[in-house]
Amino acid sequence: MALKVLLLRSKSDAKKKELQKLREKDAELQKREKELEDAVNEMTAETSEEDRAEVEKQVEDFEREKQEHEDLRKSLEAEIEEIENEIKEDEQRQGKIGTKKEYKEQVVENRTNFFGMSIQERNAFFADEGMKTFLQNVRSCIREQRALTNVGLTIPDIALPLIKQIAEETSKLMKYVTKRPVSGTSRQNIMGEIPEAYWDEMCATLKELDLAFYNMEMDGYKVSGYFAVCNAILEDNDVNLASELLNAIGKAIGKAIDKAILYGKGVKMPMGIVTSLTTKTAPSDYPSTGRKWDDLSTKNVLTGKTTSGVALFQDIVMNTGIIDNDYDTGTIVWVMNKKTHTTLISESMGVNSAAAIVAGTGNTMPVIGGNIVELKYIPDDTIIFGYFKNYVLAERAGTKLGQSEHVKFIEDQTVFRGTARYDGKPAIREAFAIYGIGKAPVTTAPKFAGEAGE
Repeated sequence: MALKVLLLRSKSDAKKKELQKLREKDAELQKREKELEDAVNEMTAETSEEDRAEVEKQVEDFEREKQEHEDLRKSLEAEIEEIENEIKEDEQRQGKIGTKKEYKEQVVENRTNFFGMSIQERNAFFADEGMKTFLQNVRSCIREQRALTNVGLTIPDIALPLIKQIAEETSKLMKYVTKRPVSGTSRQNIMGEIPEAYWDEMCATLKELDLAFYNMEMDGYKVSGYFAVCNAILEDNDVNLASELLNAIGKAIGKAIDKAILYGKGVKMPMGIVTSLTTKTAPSDYPSTGRKWDDLSTKNVLTGKTTSGVALFQDIVMNTGIIDNDYDTGTIVWVMNKKTHTTLISESMGVNSAAAIVAGTGNTMPVIGGNIVELKYIPDDTIIFGYFKNYVLAERAGTKLGQSEHVKFIEDQTVFRGTARYDGKPAIREAFAIYGIGKAPVTTAPKFAGEAGE
């Protein structure tokens, strides 16, 4: 921008401030005008000449002051308009090319939204030295067609909240479970059944309640998601490259965690709800101070007796009693695939009984209530339900970016791997159950990424 334009803008800003002060005086003038108007209206034939003369003098003084105010305001507005026109003409003389380039950059700047950050927050994010180095290393890796080190690139701490946000937004179950940050191998204390308090005389000796605490051991297993990045993204700015990487990592992790919460095998991954319920004896690494491991493979794996109408919902309601306990938290969450969800809506449609079965309940379980979560890999007519706050998901610090050896050079893409560390298991196994509509539920775990057949 030319110096002349800078000077003109400074002059214009000063004039605008003067104009603003004048406009602030408008309210005061209006108030005085109303007061004088009331004074004139109050005058009658009995009003003395002295009072009448005083009011007339005040009106004349006010009219003169008001006119001077209006003249000054119009003069300032004209000066500002003249300065703005001069600025516009000077900018046009600087050349249309520069103007177009500046406008184009401004449009891109305004349209680029980075995870809801303000421009100042976004600029601070990309000014972070760790983030700068990280993006430079990613670009170098792709340009030079070389692999990242075995250790991988540690994603800067400043980016971890964004990945966590994306993972939680992508995951359908993380919002229902209990999340706890841990470091290293962690031993979590959990309370057993909550005892009932005693009733006694007002001054009787207080009796001690028996509070039993048990241990859960949490490790930090890696969850990795593979994703391909188009090499053309290198030509884009840091905002686009970072958005591509962080979105891909977060979404891959979120999907993997959902499957692990339900079907995790407990070996190099969290233990899932279904796995826990169908495992008859405690795992070999189960802590001796943990809660008693009961065989729930029959009690909490429920075979439905019917498949349609009111009888179906009566059967489901009766079976929910199996998970009632002293440690339930919140409402029941129901997890199933879309086909099973549609079946429930269809069976409830058109029925209006004392059980108040109403169709069109959206993502809420008819009759019983509680949110329905759809996940495509759950078998047909199988419902996993329970109080999901009784599942503990441990989050370990540190997320890394690695590169797959399978680089798609022909497709001009590079495959990356995002890695985070989590563990998890049901804290209260009895708070969950599996139900099959009209038959035994399918408890076979779906294939995890990287397994044969996936």
